[in-house]
Amino acid sequence: MFEIGKIPPQILERIVLDPVTHSKVHRDDIVVRPKTGEDCSAMDPKEELCVFSTDPITGATKDTGYLAVHINCNDVFSAGAEPVGILMTVLLPPQSDEAMLEELMHGTLKAAAELGIEVLGGHTEVTDAVTKPVISATVIGKTRNRKMVCTGGAEVGQDVIMTKWAGLEGTAIIAHEHEDVLAQRIDKELLEEAKDMKGYLSVGTESRIAMEHGATAMHDATEGGILGAVWELAECSGKGVQVFADNIPIKEVTKAVCKEAGIEPLLLISSGTMIISAFDGAGLAEKLEEAGIEAAVIGRITESGKTILEQGKERVLEQPKSDALYQVKL
Repeated sequence: MFEIGKIPPQILERIVLDPVTHSKVHRDDIVVRPKTGEDCSAMDPKEELCVFSTDPITGATKDTGYLAVHINCNDVFSAGAEPVGILMTVLLPPQSDEAMLEELMHGTLKAAAELGIEVLGGHTEVTDAVTKPVISATVIGKTRNRKMVCTGGAEVGQDVIMTKWAGLEGTAIIAHEHEDVLAQRIDKELLEEAKDMKGYLSVGTESRIAMEHGATAMHDATEGGILGAVWELAECSGKGVQVFADNIPIKEVTKAVCKEAGIEPLLLISSGTMIISAFDGAGLAEKLEEAGIEAAVIGRITESGKTILEQGKERVLEQPKSDALYQVKL
């Protein structure tokens, strides 16, 4: 077991720094890399804009390293940029051991390799300030040809396009966190499908396709789910939105998991699902489908007001509150 305080240097070297140093990804734009005692890493972006984003992982205790990399990189992808590297602060509770840190690093480096980014540094500590592992990460990215979009770039008359499925990330998290309970309530095949949904977390491909199409706003659907992400995109843009709830794709496995958990899938954390604002939404959806990414037009940007149209009835789209993940009853 670790003692409270910084991870001992020899263990840090063996479990964290050596695997990072020998990882498969070594980018030309990274000029200083992490090592014991080094305070900073450095990158040379040449003529491009730099993009930064940060997010913690607090709603999961399994696959946290893997989740942290993908969730943070998705924010950079949502700006139409390319993630380059990630810095991570890892806070472990007392009684944590090497196996926990090794598992975290395995997931971190697996996701980093999938995305072609480097782990640039961070901080690893055992502290009684937390009762479960907490990871906070910051991703550094760069634009392509100095072009980027912002969440607040939606224009009146544009379509709102959604990729993949509602509740994507949340379904995977619940399946991993509550596997024993769900194994007694749903079919084994459904449970395995739910766990495997973490393989769809990246929005890198849809980001590129949407940028080429001319999208003016993109947003990764994290806390608050699909409805929360649409509300935030409209609010950030200073516009209204009408959501076509009947068009929102939800996988049967998500419906099954959410039914057992007693939660609403449209309010469940959905990283891996991108909300896009663009003209000719049907054309963009077709391009995404051709690339193997399910997509649907689920709304339209308006001058003002935020509403949901569902089964012919219209209601107000409320400001997002606590994510459904925190309301799970299992």
